[in-house]
Parts: sequence; structure tokens; C-alpha cells
Amino acid sequence: MALEMRDHCERCATTALPPDGPARICSYECTFCVPCADAMGQVCPNCGGELAPRPRRAPAA
Repeated sequence: MALEMRDHCERCATTALPPDGPARICSYECTFCVPCADAMGQVCPNCGGELAPRPRRAPAA
């Protein structure tokens, strides 16, 4: 089962999150840009879970 690679931050909605770029996710795959995750103290506002670095995926060929 692959991660759903969301392409925009769920908090600010303006920051693009390319598959090979930095992002933070929780165990439910809520996805945020690094500045928003930092501002939230690395805690997901949806579930209260820890935000961790999202694994990077190579761009599609």
C-alpha cells in the first residue's frame, strides 16, 4: 500500500509539495509543508499525532 502523495499543504493550501520535496505527515497521511509543521510544533491538528518527515518519491519518468 503506497502513501497518498498529496501535492499541497493542508494548512496553508498554497505551498506546493512535490513528491521529491520535503513535507511532514502523520500516521493518517495528513500532509503539511515544513514551515506549517514547525509552527504547529510537529503535532497534527486533525488527529493530535506526531508529524514526521514524509518519505520522498522519485518524480515519475
